[in-house]
Amino acid sequence: MGLFDKFKKKNGEELPEQPEQTEEQTADTENQPAPADPAEDGARPSLLERLSGGAPIFTDHESDIQYNEEYAAQEKERSFYKLKEGLKKTKDGFMSKVELLINSFTKIDEDFFDELEETLILSDIGAQTSANICDKLRAEVKKTGVTDPAEVKQMLKNIITEILTGGNELNISTKPSVIMVIGVNGAGKTTTIGKMAANFKAQGKKVIVAAADTFRAAAIDQLNVWTERAGVDIVKHGEGSDPAAVIFDAISAAKARGADIVLCDTAGRLHNKKNLMDELKKIARVISRELPGAAIETLLVLDATTGQNAVSQAQLFNEAADITGIVLTKLDGTAKGGIIIPIKDELGLSVKLVGVGEKIDDLQPFVPEDYVNVLFD
Repeated sequence: MGLFDKFKKKNGEELPEQPEQTEEQTADTENQPAPADPAEDGARPSLLERLSGGAPIFTDHESDIQYNEEYAAQEKERSFYKLKEGLKKTKDGFMSKVELLINSFTKIDEDFFDELEETLILSDIGAQTSANICDKLRAEVKKTGVTDPAEVKQMLKNIITEILTGGNELNISTKPSVIMVIGVNGAGKTTTIGKMAANFKAQGKKVIVAAADTFRAAAIDQLNVWTERAGVDIVKHGEGSDPAAVIFDAISAAKARGADIVLCDTAGRLHNKKNLMDELKKIARVISRELPGAAIETLLVLDATTGQNAVSQAQLFNEAADITGIVLTKLDGTAKGGIIIPIKDELGLSVKLVGVGEKIDDLQPFVPEDYVNVLFD
């Protein structure tokens, strides 16, 4: 049965009965040359295409396919388009207010800056960051002598780009590298780990997932489903097991199997920061002892739809753990995507990955220039 037929059957459509082949037809079929492997022609099917029919996402030979310049350019364009679609609500909310403000003024004065600061606050950029942006804008206007409010738009764009730029790339420079992922329940932590595993596998990396959120049986079950779909290994213990012991076994497996990345799910409890901190410190000690000098990322997953509450969560988690970066999920479902700016400006935490949809390849690296270009252009 072909892929299209499988798809039709999966969707409940009746398939016409296929006549059985005669011995002569079978022989003719066997003598036909094998169809060309797309990989041999330099083609590489997208993740979305590989997901069709519910079959395993990856095959062995796909891990060996190298990115070429043409494919990389196509992926970059595709990522930008997805970001543009994902930020549509944020752009419509943020830029419509900025454009209305600029068109309402004929000169740049204190009334203009007051209105701009209020506009930024209403766009979920927060009071402190909005004031910082306006202070920088005042200084730039004074320096350049600009008097037309329309010219402020480019200055504002440059200031926000400068705030967001720096520390946006994941550090996976060692083999293996370790990525610990934390976040409150409901933020998309487990799903994010599954998508990261699939994306790393698509890049030809060998991944091991450690199911160290042992306080939730559902988290272990979810990860098991994701790892099966992505074709990566998982190390898990029973519910209530010691999370550090799971990490230890995952690192041992990574050494034995030559893995590139160990992805660690961890508990996201915030009701007792001391317990969370103690648990993460214990995990960190195990990693440092077993993998001295390894690149370690501790990523906090935040739900963009919570707006300023996400900034508060980031502050609390940052007090309890050594956060190295942010994963912002559900950008496509909110007009509050401006919270990326105060997270970096007020907390010094760089956004490294953003979720712009529900599909497995809708988690992508955060590129500040693309984010700002989508909002302003």
